[in-house]
Amino acid sequence: MSEGHNGADAAGKVIQAFGEFIVAGNYAVGLFVFAILVIINLVVITKGAGRVSEVSARFTLDAMPGKQMAIDADLNAGVLTPEEATDRRADVSKEADFYGSMDGASKFVKGDAIAGILILAINVIGGLIIGIAQHDLNVTQAAEFYVLLSIGDGLVAQIPSLLLSIATAIIVTRVSSSENMSEHIKRQVNLSAAWLPTSLVMLALGLVPGMPNILFIGFAAITGILAWNSRRNEVSALSGEVIAEGGEDLTEEVEFGLVDVKDASKISVNIGYGLVPLVDEGKADNLVPKVTRLRKEISKALGFIVPGVRIRDDLNLEASQYQIKIGQKIVADDLIYADKKLAIASDSTNLELSGLKVKEPAFGVDAYWIDKELQADAEAKGYVIVEPDDVLTTHLSQIVNSYASDLLGQEEVQELLDNLKVSYPNLVDTVVPKVMPLNQVTSVMKCILEEGVPISDLRLILESLSSMNIQKMDSDDIAERIRPKLVPLLIQKLLKFKDTIPLITFSPELEQMILTTVRQNPDEKMLLIEGTLAKKILSNLNEASEQFNSEGKPVFLIVAPQIRKHVARFVRSQLPSINVLSFLELPEDRSVEIAFTVGGLDAIE
Repeated sequence: MSEGHNGADAAGKVIQAFGEFIVAGNYAVGLFVFAILVIINLVVITKGAGRVSEVSARFTLDAMPGKQMAIDADLNAGVLTPEEATDRRADVSKEADFYGSMDGASKFVKGDAIAGILILAINVIGGLIIGIAQHDLNVTQAAEFYVLLSIGDGLVAQIPSLLLSIATAIIVTRVSSSENMSEHIKRQVNLSAAWLPTSLVMLALGLVPGMPNILFIGFAAITGILAWNSRRNEVSALSGEVIAEGGEDLTEEVEFGLVDVKDASKISVNIGYGLVPLVDEGKADNLVPKVTRLRKEISKALGFIVPGVRIRDDLNLEASQYQIKIGQKIVADDLIYADKKLAIASDSTNLELSGLKVKEPAFGVDAYWIDKELQADAEAKGYVIVEPDDVLTTHLSQIVNSYASDLLGQEEVQELLDNLKVSYPNLVDTVVPKVMPLNQVTSVMKCILEEGVPISDLRLILESLSSMNIQKMDSDDIAERIRPKLVPLLIQKLLKFKDTIPLITFSPELEQMILTTVRQNPDEKMLLIEGTLAKKILSNLNEASEQFNSEGKPVFLIVAPQIRKHVARFVRSQLPSINVLSFLELPEDRSVEIAFTVGGLDAIE
């Protein structure tokens, strides 16, 4: 400004060129053009970006609790691993921080645009005052020099300001993705359709008289090269997609690690592509929340946190097939139909239905897969209608309860001990590891869970261990000593408190024979009896079990304490639904009745 009286080039050739090219001898035109650029920058771009930042920040913060709950739900359902859940939470936090920061940054950009207007006004007024008062210029000369310089300077300043505003708007309005910012911008900006117009605009500016022609023409050449390179990359990518679709290029170059081939999920459900609608997030009550509720119920019943269930589609399965895996072992495999319903036959009906006759996966009763239109007819005939996702969750519940001991590890036991230590620190410190190390405590609790007995009363288990002499006792023997105090938890889980406990017993002759066999083979853990006799015993037990199940009653087999372990192993391998108890394990405050007796040796031979 101090040299403005020397002419239009006092502030540099660029400012002079901008001023003369835009103003073209008419200061009003220059002011109008400047005003238009300022309005575009301030009112359209800057204000819009600021509003988007503000609204995005507000909605992102409001949505954070819901996103966190969704992550927790997916984690509980096994859809996410703990590591993936941690990454998701970090992404949610970063997203909130990003929009909050951009909301503040947009204020700086807006301030920059406003400062350009103020600077122009100060330059015009200040220039006129200096030109007239200090350099004795008339108003026309002062206006010619200083207004031209001010407009040129304002236009030069507005161009980077405009670019800054546009960049801010691009970043704020971008679509959220898993890419980092540099990758996102590279993919968005590295387009031939963007670089080619840029090159042409640079070339046009380089041809304007008075502009730094060589510089702008050089920029035009650089952006032209970038446009050509981007176009070549686009053509190469398109060719690669064609090759991939045609299946001609089968070369695998992507590296993978152990995490890609090793599945650490303790429970997983693999489903065929025809069952994918069952886990549709758009469905109000899809399979995922049902599995989550199931886990909570089983965890409360068993006394420890059941691991998450990972549900995934598997193209190797049939469309309607599902597999349940415990660790890496497939323990159940069956078919359900997402577009049908399962009609389960009751004792009051033997009428056939029009549908696919099957055995219900969990309990093996007769059932039909029927079309949804036949539901009313099936119900009229006395059938119970079950949704396909309920069939799967019921089967999953049975499997998880059956394999509960395989799901309990030292980490889970340590977590239980840490939780109990808050209330009973001395008890925990006395037992673990002074009386028994963690690995043996885990082994004892796994033995208890093998027969469905809950370990929810951990305090009672530790108190029992603290009062026992466990020397020369293995985990099975220790668990057998603790069972009588825990079996009431099993009974109350299966029966209401006031209900009479229905029992199956062996005849005195059969029980005495088994007792003699066990005494003669004290080191054998399995019950050694003749094959034909074993089949007939199991057949009679199965008959009694079916009768109990038809009446909705749990099955309890009562035997002498000396043979309980052996009989339990013998029965559990074929009839896992039968609970084998000893006389010492029956609660004193519950009424019992002998509902079925497996007859004498002459009756089953």
